[in-house]
Amino acid sequence: MSNCLTLKKSNCKNCYKCIRHCPVKAIRFSGNQAHIIGNECILCGQCFVVCPQNAKEVTSEVEKVKVFLQCPEPVIVSLAPSFVANYEGVGIDSMRRALKKLGFFDVEETAIGATIVKNEYEKIVSDGNRDIIITSCCHSVNLLIQKYFPGAIAYLADVMSPMQAHCLDIKKRFKDAKTVFIGPCVAKKDEAEHYAGIADAVLTFDELTEWLNQEKIELEREVDKNSASRARFFPTTGGILKTMALDSPDYTYIAIDGVENCIAALKDIENGNIHKCFIEMSACAGSCIGGPVMEKHHRSPVRDYAAISSYAGERDFEVGDYERAELRKEFEIIEHRYSTPSENEIFSVLRQMGKFKPSDELNCGSCGYNTCREKAIAICQGKAEISMCLPFLKDKAESFSDSIVKNTPNGLIVLNENLEVQQINRAARQIMNIRSNSDILGDQVVRILDPSLFIEVRNTGKNITNRKTYLAEYKKYIEQNIVYDRDSRLIIGIMRDITDEEFQKERREVVKSQTVEVADKVVDKQMRIVQEIASLLGETAAETKIALSKLKESIQNE
Repeated sequence: MSNCLTLKKSNCKNCYKCIRHCPVKAIRFSGNQAHIIGNECILCGQCFVVCPQNAKEVTSEVEKVKVFLQCPEPVIVSLAPSFVANYEGVGIDSMRRALKKLGFFDVEETAIGATIVKNEYEKIVSDGNRDIIITSCCHSVNLLIQKYFPGAIAYLADVMSPMQAHCLDIKKRFKDAKTVFIGPCVAKKDEAEHYAGIADAVLTFDELTEWLNQEKIELEREVDKNSASRARFFPTTGGILKTMALDSPDYTYIAIDGVENCIAALKDIENGNIHKCFIEMSACAGSCIGGPVMEKHHRSPVRDYAAISSYAGERDFEVGDYERAELRKEFEIIEHRYSTPSENEIFSVLRQMGKFKPSDELNCGSCGYNTCREKAIAICQGKAEISMCLPFLKDKAESFSDSIVKNTPNGLIVLNENLEVQQINRAARQIMNIRSNSDILGDQVVRILDPSLFIEVRNTGKNITNRKTYLAEYKKYIEQNIVYDRDSRLIIGIMRDITDEEFQKERREVVKSQTVEVADKVVDKQMRIVQEIASLLGETAAETKIALSKLKESIQNE
């Protein structure tokens, strides 16, 4: 499998849109990046079409073709018949003139090869010895069968595609010519590489348009007429059948487009439910005019079909006769790299995803897989990650946030801009004596709180932090933070109950006041005692002095 589709890693945003639209889930996610699994991809190009970041790129071969043009050998273009839908109002003659200015030797219509292929299909039908015949024009359908429905390989028409048949025809007519196919298909790049030596390079209409713009070459609006061009119908649904005789009564002729429809038909074929059918299969809805390069830029199925229909003629192109062996094409089984995990491995992953019973398996498809079981298998194979499960992540995030909200000692209350309560936790209910969430959720906050602070924050956009408030009706003191989240347009109130702290503070103030009062009383009493002692000491000293004086006089008189 060639690397026709590449990934710009920096652009992958993990949206999983590519895996949701990939019909065979050939995309692996690792390191937050999408990776295309080469041996499982059928190159339908849907990931390229739907990627919103343009992370998927089609590998360009413009430089390779420019090297061809420097060589002396003629380089001839095989132009897919869907060009008339891609380049409105432009016919093959206008395209030839423009591409010759780029240096090409000539430009022919791939519809010539389609006529050759159509003739081979008619021969196979006329032989009548095949039960089911599936057209092999679409390389994506061929890859689908080779990779996912190997039992149906025997039913693939062993005939070259129109691109190959035309390039072979060109090389028969022009010795040493290089052939370049230009069309709306990504898969043709892989087909050209796998079956080397037939189509030497493949360009998409995108690549051609960019090249023409770089060289400032404008396409002339001119539509030629050619009645011998019925095979121009090939790029439409049922276009192959429209060009065939359909004259064998033994076969039922059916046209199927879209990979999902092709898969459904192939399952029926493998189950033995279909017989004697000629089935035209196209991977793209609407066939080639719904190709990935065209769909990416302008999806106009009705207008595109009308352009093809008005351009196609009533008769076949004139082509030479080919031996069946010259146009023979072989298809081999392409094995997958990943093996199917055991039931125990699948159940183990389902349990990790929180899927313990069938009712837990939502099968929502948000991860890109159709069922949780498919996702579990992909995880076992290393193609997907558990984190791709949106319900799992949502439940995990909600569980984590709910755990924080429920167990935080702070009261939390969330309001919308209409001041209606959206969420309230247990701590907040305890502060305001609310029995359960249902008693207040959806109601105006004014029922339980003064809304003035919330209104102030909503109107000014300025948050309030560490605002102390007394809730008189609840006899509670709280420290309040109010935040306005502009993105979610929610007002978040965070309340810390500081009632005990305030009461303790009040008690400390009372004790302090009482202590000061007692200290003042003690000081006053001590001062009185000192004064009384001083007074008593004074009286005693005077009396002692008088007594001693009298004693002194008595002694002297003797």
